[in-house]
Amino acid sequence: MITKRKKRLRIIQLTLFILGLSIIIYTYKISKNTNDQIVIKQSAQEINEELAKYGENIDVFENIEYSGLDFSGNRYILRSKKAYSDRINKEYVDMEGVKAIFYFKDGTELNIFAEKGLYNNKTLDMEFYVNVEAIYQGSKLYAQKAEYSNKNNFLKISENVIVNDAKGSLYAEELLFDIKNQNLNIKSKKNGKINTNLNLK
Repeated sequence: MITKRKKRLRIIQLTLFILGLSIIIYTYKISKNTNDQIVIKQSAQEINEELAKYGENIDVFENIEYSGLDFSGNRYILRSKKAYSDRINKEYVDMEGVKAIFYFKDGTELNIFAEKGLYNNKTLDMEFYVNVEAIYQGSKLYAQKAEYSNKNNFLKISENVIVNDAKGSLYAEELLFDIKNQNLNIKSKKNGKINTNLNLK
C-alpha cells in the first residue's frame, strides 16, 4: 500500500512539474514574440518618422565618405555621419557631423569639422555650417560658415571668425584663402582695424 501511494505521489509530482515547465516555456515564447514585435514596430516607426521629415524622395545614408582630386590636383576626403540625398536632384548631398581633409600638393593638410554640410558631387564644391572648426599648420580657426569652391580654388570662411595661433588671436569678418596661390585675404569686422593680404608661401 505504501509503495503504491509513493508511486502515485511521484506520478502526480512529475505531472505537475511537466505542466509547470510547459506553462513557463509557453509564457516565455509569447513574451519573446511580443518583444520582437515591439522592436520591429519601433524600428519601422523610427524609419517612417525619419523619412517623413525629409519626404518620400530622400535617401538616408550613414557614415558616408567621398574622396578624390580637386581641379588643382589636391586630394581630399569628405566624411559624414549622416547624409541625405534627393532621388530627383542627386547632385546635392546634405550632411550632418562633417569632417573634410584636404591634402595639398605642398605637403600641408587642412582639416575642417562642422555640424552640417552640403556637397555638390558634380562641381565638388563644399559648404560647412554651424560650429565650423578648421586646423591648418598648427593654427585653429572657428566660424559658423565655410565655403570651398573647387572651380575658383578658394576657401571662404565667414560669420564670427576667430583664429587662434601661437602668435596670438585674430577676429575677422571674413577670410578668403586662395589655395592655388597660398594667399590669405583678411576682411576685418566693421569696428576693427585689420584688412590685409598675407602670402603664406
